[in-house]
Amino acid sequence: MLRYAIRRLLQLIPVVIGVSFIIYFIMDLAPGDIVDIEAAEEGLTQEQMEERREEYGLNDNVVIRYARYMFQFLQGDLGKSYTTKKPVLNEFMAKLPSTMKLAAASALVSVLLSLSLGIYGALHRGSLGDNIAMVLSFVGLAIPNFWLGLMLIIVFSLKLGLLPSGGATKAGAIILPAITVGTGLTASLARTTRSSMLDVLGQDYLRTERAKGTPERTVVLKYALRNALIPIITIAGGQFAGALGGSVLTESVFSWPGVGRLITEAVSARDVPMVTGGIILKTIIIGVILLVIDLLYAVVDPRIKARYSKGGKKRK
Repeated sequence: MLRYAIRRLLQLIPVVIGVSFIIYFIMDLAPGDIVDIEAAEEGLTQEQMEERREEYGLNDNVVIRYARYMFQFLQGDLGKSYTTKKPVLNEFMAKLPSTMKLAAASALVSVLLSLSLGIYGALHRGSLGDNIAMVLSFVGLAIPNFWLGLMLIIVFSLKLGLLPSGGATKAGAIILPAITVGTGLTASLARTTRSSMLDVLGQDYLRTERAKGTPERTVVLKYALRNALIPIITIAGGQFAGALGGSVLTESVFSWPGVGRLITEAVSARDVPMVTGGIILKTIIIGVILLVIDLLYAVVDPRIKARYSKGGKKRK
């Protein structure tokens, strides 16, 4: 299993290089740069603008600038933000806890809704309740996040005054953004839960458990759900990793101080080190989380652990 984990981590290297290359060159193709923005704000002269570009190293060819940036990255330096003048790593890590909190809360909302709707739909296959459950699971997907977020703010913050409308400092501030993101993740996970449960509910070992007099609740939650977890973990883990990348619209609507909002503001400011460094860190974090999800399969299914121990090869 350790060999498999190391191999997966090594596979991140070309991914990081490819992602950083694309982001860096896209930022270079965007009209204007940080100096143009500063000139408009500070009224810089043409001579001062040239001095700033020389200071930021913007006079060099984009290939040279990218090579220099990646050389610094290999030394553990992600550069300094053009706008805050602080190290990119420090800025990113300052925002990461808020994003992790929102991602975890959103994943919890999604899992609770999806398991409830998916299991209910599987147990009542083809019934009116099954159809209603699946329709409800698509509500969050059909409604745009920014619109749902605004509606939640109007109802629960402005009308009822029950929850904060934004920020991350007040008690309960995470509830509305977590519901906004979590409901949007529910559709695919609920359908996956339903189909996975349908695959196992008719298995012989469940009939045996029922014949022993095992309560139906135990049969469903302990035996059936456990054997249906592999695809559920795959979808849920991928959603959590995606949420860690930053729910940009939700963070903007609720003024949530996460990495998605940080990188979005950096793009507007043409802050190339912040954008590139932030995307690199997001890529690494998501890659590690997906690795952890793969390793969780071994906990759920011992047969997968045996394949890992054989270096990823199946037993003969």
